[in-house]
Amino acid sequence: MEPDAEQALTWWAPQRQVWTPVGWPSHLFRFDVFYNGTIVCQPAVALPPSDSPALKPYLAPYRGRDFQVTVVMPDRGRIPPPPSAPQYLHRTDFGVGIQGWREDTATPVLWTEHRRQEGLVLRQSTFAHVAGGRDVETALEPIYAWTRFTVEQVNDVRPPDEFRLVLRLSKVFLTHVVDPPEQQEAWITMQVTPSAAPLDGPLEQCGDRIVDADGNVRLVAPGRLSPVAPGVYDLEIILDARVGASVDVLLPMLPGDVDDEVRLGYDGALAEAESYWEPRTAAVIRTPEKYVNSFFRRSVQLAEIIAEKSPDTGLPTFLTGSFGYDVLWSTPTSMVSHMFLDLLGHHDLVASHLELYRASQGVRQPPGTAYDGISNAGFFATPSSLQSFDWLSDHGAILEAVARHALLSRNQAFVERWTEPIVQACDFIARSCAYVEHPAVPGLMPPAKANDTGVEQQSVSIQAWTYRGLMSAVQLLRRIGHPRAVEFAELGERFRAAYVEALRTADAPTWTAPDGTPWPVLPSKFYGPESAWPELELFDGGALMSVWAGLMPADDPLMRSFVEFFRVGPNTANFDSAHHTALDRVVLDHEQSSGEPCYSWNLFHSWELGDREHFLEGLYGLITGAISPQTYIAGEHRHGMYGMVGVQPLIVWAARHAVIDDAIVPGELHLLRLCPRAWISPDEETVFEPMPTLFGPMTLRFRRYGDTLEVRHSTTWAEEPARIVVHRPPGIQRIVIV
Repeated sequence: MEPDAEQALTWWAPQRQVWTPVGWPSHLFRFDVFYNGTIVCQPAVALPPSDSPALKPYLAPYRGRDFQVTVVMPDRGRIPPPPSAPQYLHRTDFGVGIQGWREDTATPVLWTEHRRQEGLVLRQSTFAHVAGGRDVETALEPIYAWTRFTVEQVNDVRPPDEFRLVLRLSKVFLTHVVDPPEQQEAWITMQVTPSAAPLDGPLEQCGDRIVDADGNVRLVAPGRLSPVAPGVYDLEIILDARVGASVDVLLPMLPGDVDDEVRLGYDGALAEAESYWEPRTAAVIRTPEKYVNSFFRRSVQLAEIIAEKSPDTGLPTFLTGSFGYDVLWSTPTSMVSHMFLDLLGHHDLVASHLELYRASQGVRQPPGTAYDGISNAGFFATPSSLQSFDWLSDHGAILEAVARHALLSRNQAFVERWTEPIVQACDFIARSCAYVEHPAVPGLMPPAKANDTGVEQQSVSIQAWTYRGLMSAVQLLRRIGHPRAVEFAELGERFRAAYVEALRTADAPTWTAPDGTPWPVLPSKFYGPESAWPELELFDGGALMSVWAGLMPADDPLMRSFVEFFRVGPNTANFDSAHHTALDRVVLDHEQSSGEPCYSWNLFHSWELGDREHFLEGLYGLITGAISPQTYIAGEHRHGMYGMVGVQPLIVWAARHAVIDDAIVPGELHLLRLCPRAWISPDEETVFEPMPTLFGPMTLRFRRYGDTLEVRHSTTWAEEPARIVVHRPPGIQRIVIV
């Protein structure tokens, strides 16, 4: 039976220790709310370990100014004391909470439900607010988290008269575990680290204001403050046990003057936020699946929040994550532009976030010794102030984001502004491929750093991203009639031929398929030492990328066999979903990478082959298993490193191309080719409007009447497709196009 969201949600155990950012578009700081309601304020986040220096130099003034509000519930009438020894967070409460977004607000208001055996349900609702409710200018404007605790239900049997909770105030003591004694906890587990909790100075209570030693307000809430451990304080709050009883808490990211915000209040701040968060004019996807619709709605907001306007340049940038990865890996984060927001029509947002790459083009040296002999003119890279780990694939990824944006937006001013940087970027690829003073495969990009291990490899990922960016640039240059389009197209053909030859002749181990046929386990590199994570590289940056990049067709026997290796190969016998980590041998779990789901390249194989069964399993597997089904935030891998939207690009790309496909045959537009049956309903119309395509924006609406599908469409062609093909979904006998 074909899957839908309801069924796919049963495939997975709940994800552990999820955190979700709550913030304001492009602000430098975000609040991170954990599954249990804990709110983390960490204005200077660094990569783990958490005691390492802040990576972004302009965050240095905020180092050490972190603050944590831990929501502590009574346990049989007793408030538990602070932990005295390090422990894994999920072992205190199984790491699973009950959360969601308010559906009646445009503002992302995150609720956390506390179901208490005292006989009531308490709902915690948190949103962020910037004074005035407008776009940031400096990105350093005071930002606040408003939280309302409301009694939602009181038990009829032995109801309590009142309810007591505690807000435990401390420095941030939730830390990332990098190298724990248990392998299955590596890179995924948050640790409670009591030694990190003590505040630098005392807190005092002045009415409902909690102030620090300098007299600045750290928190505003009614209650009784008392020390509970050195440098740690409990604010006791008592609520009447009646439905609707509530208390509001104001938390500034940094201590300071809060008078104006207090006067505004929770409701006034929410009203301002509502005006700001009104849906932007862009594409809309609405299906009969409420879960799917909410995913699209909130994912766009999360992408805007996981971003900043960098104070050193004044330019906005997407970030790779919040509370852990608050820097920029340009390769995966580029997908937020060209596979996600541009496909949903947020062209102005994408264009503004690409500008930092234009400013930094040709500034940095490529991360490989072979490139010492190659001019860096035209080289795209992450600005050094945002850099996490340097990957050469960033160049191709940035080129892909820029060229794809130009193709989809058709913004003439953008095209004119970026044409020369695009040509220079192609020239850098040409120079690099022509350079032969290195021991690796000639005609391809020479070895360089390709992942976080820092080893220099002639990796598949470098080649795939480079070729993809190059050919999107060629497509754009051909469209505008640029005189060098033919030259760069010929470069692409030579590149592809060299790549295919290298892949077919690579020395590789073999595996035996179920039918007894031996097949090669295709390499993730053509030259260079092994990194520390060979199993992860084999999938995430390996030869499966070839189809997405356009380097090999999905029906090539090597490609077919390699996908099957991850579906039914020997790794599947070693897979244990309860103890698997991202660094283990990778398999396809419901067509989702068991390593890092954002690199589930197999989805493009199924799409190209028209393999409906595997494609839809992948689409629904990702939208339910690679993100929190409660808040729609993504993790780098299941159960760990949340605060990301890294999986959203694959999901959005797949959903859009399942219904409106401008890529399966060049020059043609294919409709409903892989559309899920759940989106073909007699009860509700499915709407895709107005969706950017390579031919111009298109609106498609369809609804089922018996065995007939009524399809309504409108288009504004900038370039008419050579052919439009409407595919008949399963169960449909007749299509009426209106």
